Formats: sequence, structure tokens, C-alpha cells
Amino acid sequence: MPASSPLTASKPTTLPRPASARPTLLGRVARHAWLLAAAASWMGCASTSDADPEEDGCTSPATCETAGNGGNGGSGGSGASGGNGGNGGNGGNGGSGGNGGSGGSGGSTGFAEHALIGYWHNFTNPSGCPIPLSQVSDDWDVIVVAFADNDPQSNGTVHFNPFPGGGSCAAIGADQLKADIAAKQAEGKIVALSLGGAEGTITLNTDADQQNFVSSLTDILDAWGFDGIDVDLESGSGLVHGAQIQSRLVPAIKAINQNVGGDLYLSMAPEHPYVQGGVVAYSSIWGAYLPIIDGLRDELDLLHVQLYNNSSVPTPNTPEYQNGKLFAEGTVDNLVVSATMLIEGFTTAGGVPFQGLPASKVAFGLPSGQSASNSPVTSPETIGRAFRCLTEGTDCGEHVPSALYPDFRGVMTWSINWDRHDGFPFSQPVAAFLHP
Repeated sequence: MPASSPLTASKPTTLPRPASARPTLLGRVARHAWLLAAAASWMGCASTSDADPEEDGCTSPATCETAGNGGNGGSGGSGASGGNGGNGGNGGNGGSGGNGGSGGSGGSTGFAEHALIGYWHNFTNPSGCPIPLSQVSDDWDVIVVAFADNDPQSNGTVHFNPFPGGGSCAAIGADQLKADIAAKQAEGKIVALSLGGAEGTITLNTDADQQNFVSSLTDILDAWGFDGIDVDLESGSGLVHGAQIQSRLVPAIKAINQNVGGDLYLSMAPEHPYVQGGVVAYSSIWGAYLPIIDGLRDELDLLHVQLYNNSSVPTPNTPEYQNGKLFAEGTVDNLVVSATMLIEGFTTAGGVPFQGLPASKVAFGLPSGQSASNSPVTSPETIGRAFRCLTEGTDCGEHVPSALYPDFRGVMTWSINWDRHDGFPFSQPVAAFLHP
């Protein structure tokens, strides 16, 4: 991203690389093959988890998802693979901010042309016990492990431990999880680690915090074999305009990407007010993610804003909005216009333009069903119509986009576990139109 961009959070700086930095892409492929070869022997061993119960999401209410708290709706993502990430011409005739489509190729090694992304619970909640990663349906292209975080009083160090077991729920063994991650990657899936969540915290207040964040997260990626990270900063992380995390996260993630050889998978799952909400106001939480997205647009693989728990939202790129109309949450029009704002760009309430992203870096973010969210559920039929409206120009509602976006990436949902609990009412029909 050019240094002159009005939304750039800060000038990137490279922090020292840890001694245990992860291998480059070729090294990662070799390691994944080795992990698969070793999986059989791991499965035969008594696995021991290094989980610290005090740091695990299941024993601390601060990081556990509950049935009614769908606002965490997963992030995760199917980022733009090298070839299509930089092809941004689709969005050029967009609305009020719009020079859309500009952005880098992203860091990931490639994945499904149209992807289904979901969160996997590393904790218990009313959806049940965590399921082994190996049992995740093949319908999912990107699996996002929820969540890693740090203590708000900590020094920036990120913690991740597999579910240690409790009650009637079996532990997720560390060796087994590593083997399952490698097996999914061998099937062409992306497995990423999500940071934060609705009640998790990511704190970056000082230079020392930033250095510890970089080194600890690099070590986690190396130790577990994750393809990358998903950034799901919500209220627990205190992201507002002017907060330290807003300016420090960009150079920190750039340093992590450098540490892992430049192929970090990076996705983001902000809530709507933090992104498109910048057209309502450009202060506090409103639009607070935009400088982060802008500063990391070259590294970003996928942005899937949570399009729920919002009611009706402003959509300034449309003539309908100019006539005072708001498109209700859960409608074809709401999904289409929310997506085109990200592709075509828009101008914030503060007069600051946000330049659009390539369509291949954008996906819908929705709950998998009523049990996963307090928000009204958007039916798979409606999601399919919105997807076809964007990619083919058919099945649109009242609003018809000014251009087609055939490389629009797909759909993210919270969550894999809730979808499984409910009998796959989301993943099966959505995968059917994403993977015809």
C-alpha cells in the first residue's frame, strides 16, 4: 500500500526475527509431509497436552463462546491465491470512495476458487464438546481454530493450547491436533488460528508488547503448523480510533509474515460497525478497522465482515440509499451492497476514502443458524441469490450491482460446530452452490 494512503495506520517497521522462525513455503510443505508420515506413530502414543487450564478458553468465561453470542462469528478465510489476488479491475466503477479492486496478492498458497470458511471450537459450549479436527466435513475449505489470545494484563504474549478436557468432554491431544492439521492441509484445506473473538483480548500497548506478540505468535505458527492467522478483534481488545493496537497491529503482522517466509495466510472478521460503519461515523469503534485493513491490504487474503447483529445498515454506494432506503439485515440487497462497498470502496463520514479490495479477497460473514447467533438467520437460499447476483448478475433483489465480480471468494460462518450440532443446515446447501 502506498505510504501516501490516508488510511495507513503507521509506517511498517520490521521487528527482530526470532531464532525459531518458521520455514519458508517449501520447508512448510516438507514439514507437512513429515507430519503426515509421523501421524500414525503419534496416534499410537499416549498424547499429553501442554495446556494450561488457566489459559484455556474453556475454563475462563472471558474466552468461551456461548450459544447466544453469535457476534464472534468466525473469521477465517480463503484468501486470494497468488494469481488472482492482485487482479483488482472489477471494482473500478464503484461508489463514493471507489477506485476498487486494488491490493496485493495476499500471502497464502492458494485454495478454493469459491470457498466455505468456518470456525472450529477449541472449547465447550451448548453446541457440545469439541470435535476432532479430522471429523470436520470436507465441505469446508478453510478451517479457523478459535481462539488464541493474551491476558489484558500481560506483556503481549499470545497463548494457544488445545482443549484440555473436562466434564464428559475428551481432551484434544496436542500431537493429534498437529497431525490433523497436517492431514487437512494435505487435502488442500487451509487451517488458520483466530486471534481474539467476542470476549478474547489482544493487547498491544508498548514496544515490548509488540515484540512479544510477534515472537510468541511466530513460535505458535511454527510449532503447530498453522497456515496463518485470522484477526477477530472485538470489544475485548479495545479497538477504537487512536488506540495503540490500531497503529501497532499492522507492523506486527508484517513482521510475522516476514518471519514465516512471506506466505502467511491472513484473514479478518470484523463486525460491521468497525468497517462499513465508518460511513455512519469515523470515531470510537466506527470504521476503526479500516486503517488496519488498509495497512495490510497487500498481505490480506480474505476479509469477511460479520453481516449480522446489525439490523439495517447504511449503504451509500446505492441510489436507493440516496433516496433514504436502508436494506434490512439478512436480505439479498444487504449482502450484495455490503460486499460491493468493500470491493468498490467508499468514503467515511470523516471524509477519508477507503480504496476497494479485489473481489477475491472478500466474502460474506454469517451465522450458521439460529442457535449460533442472536441475529435473525439468513437462509442459504438468500445467500445463494446474493452470491449469484455478485458473480453472475442473476437472482438480484432491488439493487443490481454496476459490475460483475465472478471471483468473489465465498462465505464464512460461525461456526463449524454449531452447523454440525444442527445437522449441517448451512454447510451442505452453501457448499453445493460454491462447489457446483
